[in-house]
Amino acid sequence: MTTSHLDAPDLTGQSGADRPAHDPMSGVLDDSTREAVHDAARRARGASRELALLTADRKNALLLAAADALLAAQAQILEANARDIEEQTAEGTGEAMLDRLRLTAERIEGIAGGLRQVAGLADPIGTVTRGSTRPNGLQLRQIRVPLGVIGMIYEGRPNVTVDAFGLAFKSGNAALLRGSRSARHSNEALVTVLRGVLARHELPVEAVQLLPSADRSSVTHLIQARGLVDVVIPRGGAGLIQAVVENAKVPAIETGTGNCHLYIHGDADLDEAIRLLLNGKTRRCSVCNATETVLLDEALGDAAVDRVVGALQSAGVTVHGDREGLVPADDVDWGEEYLSMDIALKVVEGVDAAIEHIARWSSGHTEAVATRSIEVADTFCARVDAAAVMVNASTAWTDGEMFGFGAEIGISTQKLHARGPMGLEELTSTKWIAHGKGHVRP
Repeated sequence: MTTSHLDAPDLTGQSGADRPAHDPMSGVLDDSTREAVHDAARRARGASRELALLTADRKNALLLAAADALLAAQAQILEANARDIEEQTAEGTGEAMLDRLRLTAERIEGIAGGLRQVAGLADPIGTVTRGSTRPNGLQLRQIRVPLGVIGMIYEGRPNVTVDAFGLAFKSGNAALLRGSRSARHSNEALVTVLRGVLARHELPVEAVQLLPSADRSSVTHLIQARGLVDVVIPRGGAGLIQAVVENAKVPAIETGTGNCHLYIHGDADLDEAIRLLLNGKTRRCSVCNATETVLLDEALGDAAVDRVVGALQSAGVTVHGDREGLVPADDVDWGEEYLSMDIALKVVEGVDAAIEHIARWSSGHTEAVATRSIEVADTFCARVDAAAVMVNASTAWTDGEMFGFGAEIGISTQKLHARGPMGLEELTSTKWIAHGKGHVRP
């Protein structure tokens, strides 16, 4: 997987065996940073108790006001983002990563629109998931409740700051945000706007807090704050996600790197398949739902393969593969999340071979098939193990907004609690409520 993300958690550059045992992520524990993180978590805990009691109308009014406030503060937000872009450009950050970091007027409008969509969604809190009345008259209900305090650890992409707040707030949770140093100015500007709206609505500003990003040990203190933080969600490159999942003492939800495949079956409509491929690869190559490998059925023939390669190269994509004229590919390419205008290409012997290749190299994010055969589509859907499977649709569709969630707090590639784009329901737990009339157990 790629290691070119903006702000990996490992400052030391040491292997796991070489890092000091007391802090596997930063190498140095800072007591003042630990206290700052834990104090923020305690304040968030207090805020979460108040948020859990808010009505849907009050939450929606806040979210709509926050959307308006972000647009009103556009100039200040863009100025802060420009400072981040300038600093990262000076440090030699690549264009794909700068694209993740960059804000524009259009992107701010999209961020605000995401908040409005979240406001328009049904409030999951208090909904009954199941229930029954026992033979002795004891009434049981299982209802949705907030998780409590959510820790978000993420790289670049300042839009995550607002998405995480909006989804956490609507689902009754407080958000502790640990963004990357590379987006420090942007995140500070965004959180300042959000906290100002909370204050004007007489709600606890501790509902959203930005943790220090200059000191990498703040990540360690957040993910090990068991009892203060209810769940941590890492969102970024493979190194960040692996480090958080392996070292967290707080329950962690593994969000996925995206080595996403498109298999073009021998009977596919090739024009349509090429449109799906180019959309998945070139729409925005730096995101986790970008298509990173295309598998071509050998039944398509050499002319079709040449058409696909030509379409990719004409779109500015560098093709890695085992055919003449391509950049030679090896195992690194088959497992790579490029996050750039690169793609791996392989010719396979039918659907079984495609599924076997995906089973070996997939990150479990999104896999797609282009075919006119219902049987092939059904086989692909049944046998491919991923958070999302697309039939004659681009991998770019795996997205909380596109799925109707308003936004997403991440795309989970694990199988417990949540899988796929995570919206409001995925940020809730449940509790049982029993109503009796003096019931005692025999």
